[in-house]
Amino acid sequence: MTGIRLLFQLPMSDLTTICPGEGSGEDNANVRSVTSGTIFFTCSKTVKLDRTIMNKINRFHLVSILMLFTASFATAQNRNFKIGIKAGTNLSSLSGDEVVSSADPSIRIGDKSTRLTGFVGGVFFRLGNSVFIQPEVLLSQKGGTFNVFRSAGNSQEEVKVRFTNLDVPVLLGIRIGEVLRINAGPIASLRLSENGGLRDALNEVGATSVEDNFRQAALGYQVGVGFDIGNINLDLRYEGNASNIIDTNTASSSFNSQLKRKNNLFQATVGFVIF
Repeated sequence: MTGIRLLFQLPMSDLTTICPGEGSGEDNANVRSVTSGTIFFTCSKTVKLDRTIMNKINRFHLVSILMLFTASFATAQNRNFKIGIKAGTNLSSLSGDEVVSSADPSIRIGDKSTRLTGFVGGVFFRLGNSVFIQPEVLLSQKGGTFNVFRSAGNSQEEVKVRFTNLDVPVLLGIRIGEVLRINAGPIASLRLSENGGLRDALNEVGATSVEDNFRQAALGYQVGVGFDIGNINLDLRYEGNASNIIDTNTASSSFNSQLKRKNNLFQATVGFVIF
């Protein structure tokens, strides 16, 4: 037995079970409003709520929460314009031909299959529903790994190349059902910064104009699948380059061709619709 003060929404038939005397002028219940046979009231009385009544209250709360979640899910799915934020991880690598030093044939550079991990994050805009266009503005860390071989000393050195880009993909997508979507489109990348790994690797083989080696901008493409669960978005994508991100300009055209590199990556992100 406990003194309580509660706010209920129950059928009239259950009222006297909770607050005996309701309707007979007693002060143990304060009626707030009555609508379609359902009464809202507060009850101040030392009462013992039986298990049946408490189960009804718990079921009412559960149904209310489910209705709110369903309404939120439907609203998020049906809006024709959305703005959101996203963040995730890149797994990137560089690809190209093996490079042999023009000054010293005993030195060569080869690609390594190891992928580097980098951060990606930014904002996205989606226009449309079943068929949509989704431009994004992302800060993206990419790169790859070179192996520098020196046959004279039988040595091998790993050189990591990392760079940070401002990426602007513009994707065209279609929705399949309520959750799944497929999207693909071009991406423009503007280099913002890079570490010294590229300079070190290229200097080994006689390419000294590093500013010319790393292209300021590059074009590529993205393709992938996404999953929309209410306001939460999950995306898995593959990104490739249509143009080289490393493009040298030396006196040797064959050497320039050897040094060219493209970037590719796998990307996983989680997004949240904020509008």
